[in-house]
Amino acid sequence: MNNNYPKLHNATWPGIVGKGPDSEPVISFDTMLEKTAAAEVNGIKFDGIDIGLFDPHIDLDMSDDGIKKLADKVSSLNLEIGSLVAPIWGGPAMGSKEEREVFVDMVRKASRFGKKLRELGVRPNGVVRIDSASKPELWAKDPVNNTKLIAATFREACDVAAEYGERLAAEGEICWGGMHSWKAMIDTLEAVDRKNIGFQADMAHTLLYLLGTNSPEDRILPKDFDWKDRATLEQGLKKLTDALRPWTIDFHVAQNDGTVFGSGSHDKTGRHCQALDPNGKLDIAHDAGYWLRNEKGELTKAFRHICWDGCMFPNEVMMKQQTWNDILGVMIKVREQHGWKE
Repeated sequence: MNNNYPKLHNATWPGIVGKGPDSEPVISFDTMLEKTAAAEVNGIKFDGIDIGLFDPHIDLDMSDDGIKKLADKVSSLNLEIGSLVAPIWGGPAMGSKEEREVFVDMVRKASRFGKKLRELGVRPNGVVRIDSASKPELWAKDPVNNTKLIAATFREACDVAAEYGERLAAEGEICWGGMHSWKAMIDTLEAVDRKNIGFQADMAHTLLYLLGTNSPEDRILPKDFDWKDRATLEQGLKKLTDALRPWTIDFHVAQNDGTVFGSGSHDKTGRHCQALDPNGKLDIAHDAGYWLRNEKGELTKAFRHICWDGCMFPNEVMMKQQTWNDILGVMIKVREQHGWKE
């Protein structure tokens, strides 16, 4: 019997992230939607999309009528909407009082947007994704107090999100201060001390946690690690996921070749590779299980959809329908191995 959970989502923000004047042209929201809706493998299609709430794809301040038109457009393609990304980068979480107020306000607007989509019936589940919008090198000048500052901002954001019935998921990447290593990420989440915050795991970004890319002291894999040593890699993944899984409320399926990459205005972070990239270091379907199952190997069912994140793929790659079919094929394998039937 085929599993139908978790639902399989594609992300729309790779049409924007890493694009722009000093990189490649933005790919429109409608194009990302069309590529997602057209993908099909053995009669199975994507169930939904996760959306970045930022220009030029989405006007965060759009009217209720505008949000309804968006919901209708997505629904007409037999897709649902899941997690949303709040555009918090204009206000670092450890910035000035004014900058921190901007951060919280962006979360407020994103939470309102999310609630409207829920009320329209197009968004059955999902979170609002955030990060610290702060650089690791600035954080490192005063780790203790900067973590406290980020946590204080996140607390305010959590309280605002709670007013709209939303949960926040902080995405750990090596390019975000206070979230740049697995230990720093846990310290930050513990300091926030709110029930409606958790961790968004992305397989490409968390792989670099193992390498201690921006925090050598938190490295899990040995310095002379050989990627052919699968047993050691699996031990590392187990240690990492055992620590972060209890916090994980949103999940991105992805591939990484063990390197960092940045384009456009995006800082260097874990490189997203194509689903079938021969240089990929992860056995995607197998390794997703470390996040989707607990230490006993039992399904956690902690989230009802999973999403593919392919940020900073070249436009030539993203415009090929085969790219999205390959991605869907890998997502289906993840669900076959770690999903369930309802």
